[in-house]
Parts: sequence; C-alpha cells; structure tokens
Amino acid sequence: RMGYSIDVNQSNFEQEVIQVSYKSLVLVDFYATWCGPCQILKPILEKLVTEYDFIVAKIDIDQNPELASQYGVEGVPDVRIVRQGEIHPGFVGALTEAQIRQTLSQLNLKSNFEQSLEALKNAIAQKDFPTGKQLLDQLFSQYPDRPEVVLEAANFLILLNQTENAEKLLNTIREDQRDFFAKAQALKQLIQFKKDVTFSGESQLEQNYAKACQLTLTEDYPEALSLFLEIVSTNRKFKEDGARKAMLTIFNLLGDDHPLTKEYRKKLMLQLY
Repeated sequence: RMGYSIDVNQSNFEQEVIQVSYKSLVLVDFYATWCGPCQILKPILEKLVTEYDFIVAKIDIDQNPELASQYGVEGVPDVRIVRQGEIHPGFVGALTEAQIRQTLSQLNLKSNFEQSLEALKNAIAQKDFPTGKQLLDQLFSQYPDRPEVVLEAANFLILLNQTENAEKLLNTIREDQRDFFAKAQALKQLIQFKKDVTFSGESQLEQNYAKACQLTLTEDYPEALSLFLEIVSTNRKFKEDGARKAMLTIFNLLGDDHPLTKEYRKKLMLQLY
C-alpha cells in the first residue's frame, strides 16, 4: 500500500488525522509558507509517502492558528506522529531524507523497497530460486540504480555458480559508495573461496583452509571464523596471510555491529599482537 499527502485544517482534522491514525501512521507537518526549512522538508516527505504506507497531513499554521496553539507549536517545521488517536512528538526542523528514513524504521515502517528486498533475501536463503529471480527482475526494473539490488543479484548469481556474471555486476559498484563497496569486495572474495574449495591441497593446513572456505560459503560463520583463526595462529604466512584476510571478508559480510564480528575481531587482535 502507498501513503498520500493531504492538506488539513480545523474542520477536517478529527477525520483526516485522528480517525485515519487508527488504520495508518500519520505524520502531521505544521508548516508556514514563509519558512525556508519547511520548503526543504516538503518534497522529502512527499517522496517518502510514495514508498511507505503512511499519511502526511499538512497544516499551514497561519491559516490554522488555533490548531497550532492547541498543540503548542512554537517553531516550524514541527512534525508530530499520530498513532491510534494519540499524538506524539516527532521532530522540529528539516531533517535529511536519511534521518527521516531512520525515524520511520524506528517506528517499524518498511518501505516497499525494503519489503521487496527482504522477500528476496528470504527467497535466496530458502533456495527458492524461481521466486528469487522474479523478485530480482521486479527490483531491477523499479530501482535500477540501488546498489543494494546489485549486491543481492551478485549474491544470487554466486549461489547459481554464475561467478563471471556476478563479478561483472560487482565491478559496477564504485569506491565512493562506501558501505556497498566493502560488501562488493567481500562478495568477490566469496567467489575466490569457491575456487579455493575446488583446489584443496594435500597438507592439513590447505585442507583446513578449503574447509573454512566451504563453511563460509554455506554461511556457517562461527565454525569458519574459528578455523580461519586457528590457521592464523598456526601459520600467519599461509596463502599470503589468506586466513586473516578471509576473516576480514566475513566481518564485511556480517557488518561491524554483528556479535560474531565483535567477538572475532578481538580474538584476531589478540592473536596478532
């Protein structure tokens, strides 16, 4: 479902804000036509209602002084959040698009894009490839420029063993797209792991390394990290410091805030110093 934006005044406030808030989240945007930050905020909110299921109720304080005074509006823009008939503070001043998205996610709202991406990740995790392909095609046609889609597509291709196509996709993510670039490099490393698994050597170290690569590919990260750490402690120079680099790859895949990243970063530091 999509949201919408509506002009609200004293006469329709009860119906369009309070009553509607029992079905949908409502953001009440108190604004003034002479206010610069209000003009900055307006197009951002109007863009976001096309992605999320919430309502923007716009109230011009000069036309509706009684509403402004009833809700204690002192500066504009002043955005309030209305849920289940209750009016809560939101934010005052113009926030950036990213900050408003953050606020919406704290309110447990997901955009259509986030919902589709989540469905895609679930399909890939359950190895439901026909659904995954369908969702990917849909995402690519709707959001051709979102790096998140490129990363998921590459991940999908790696699972299907189409590693060359995956690499081509990953090469389109630029270094200035910082968060996504690290993920892209990590996925390229996964492709390397796939090759390393195929050519496991004779020695115990080589076999352990291949096994740890295999565990990474099946997303058994605790076992993989434990094994890579063992290799680091046994022979730091093995595969040109390959085990340490492999651990860094897993950290990039999981993200800095993941408990495993935090735990094994510490263990790796202790091992190295």
